[in-house]
Amino acid sequence: MKHENIRTLILPFTLCAGVLFLISCAPKTRVAVSQLDTPGHHTFTGLKLLDQEKYTDAKREFEMATQLDAKYSKAYTGMALVNIYTSNFNAALENLANGLKYAKDADEKLFVNVAKIRYHTLNKSDQKWLELAKNQFDEAVMMDPKYSPAYYFMGLAYKEGLEFNLAGLMFVKIIQLKTDHMADADAQLKFLQKVQLAMPATEAGKKIALTELITRADAAALFMEELKIKELYKKPEPKVSAEVKDVVKVQTGAFPLAPVKLLAKDIADHPLKTDIEGILETGVRGLENDPKGNFNPGEVLSRGEYAMMLEDILIKLTGEKDLAARYVSSKSLFPDVPAEMPYFNAIIAVTSRGIMEAKNTKTGEFAPLKPVTGVDALLIIRKLKKELKLN
Repeated sequence: MKHENIRTLILPFTLCAGVLFLISCAPKTRVAVSQLDTPGHHTFTGLKLLDQEKYTDAKREFEMATQLDAKYSKAYTGMALVNIYTSNFNAALENLANGLKYAKDADEKLFVNVAKIRYHTLNKSDQKWLELAKNQFDEAVMMDPKYSPAYYFMGLAYKEGLEFNLAGLMFVKIIQLKTDHMADADAQLKFLQKVQLAMPATEAGKKIALTELITRADAAALFMEELKIKELYKKPEPKVSAEVKDVVKVQTGAFPLAPVKLLAKDIADHPLKTDIEGILETGVRGLENDPKGNFNPGEVLSRGEYAMMLEDILIKLTGEKDLAARYVSSKSLFPDVPAEMPYFNAIIAVTSRGIMEAKNTKTGEFAPLKPVTGVDALLIIRKLKKELKLN
């Protein structure tokens, strides 16, 4: 009897606790305070902020939308996008589930489908991520074959998956539809055309083509895999006349072709370790270890530094040892490259051969301290190969 009374007392408290827990997990409800305080307006604002990469502000707007309507589908999908772009993928999945659960029409379902394409593109936790993204795309175009966002984000997925031709088809379709994302699709097509001009032959080259700036490790991979520098350095050094040999003693010393094993201290777990070790063996100027024995693989390369590496490669493959000081007394061709700059001779050497050119064609500036983009690095290697008749 006593135990029954205790259970009778405990049960109501347990039920209340459960209800309070559910209430605390649900979005806090509130009453609109103005005509613009609506779920639709907050979601619209949140998406604008998302495009500006103001993720905290965007999340606040989506939460305000769900406080007004706990079943507002697009607000949950918007929150999913915030979590996708901030790499909070578990929370994003939960948001996407709610977005689909509360979707009332095709437009809201399409929004979820496209968000899932973006989820797989940025997450890649599944090896078949591109196939999963394609499944979401197929679902979307079955609902609406003219839904531009599906083509645009599937195009980005194909681009990220290094399927450049398929990506191009998606962007072309957007131009044909003449609705949303036209300017974005046009910019992507121009970029892909540049990649095709660069013609990366390896997977490493294709991946680096998509990077906004290259690192020392990236440069090592490009020279090793795209230029195949190690094989080139095995070839006999071109014969040069005694006159040319005596023109100048290069300040950096001799350039022995015999490789010397120089392991760096900071590349043990680096994914491009093999390429870095290979480039250290070849001895490309500008890609050596620092005095402490570190390669610094993540350090971003400037255009001036890249020019110096190219100059060194030219010297070794052409046998023109005087090239290292040939333009020291020359007049600068660029307003932002003074003669006292350490990269001056290298910049003039590579631009005079058309391997590199001014960054800004209007001002004529070379931008020696600006970073090198992946696709530009590949285009420059292609021009180097043409100059050396390696194509």
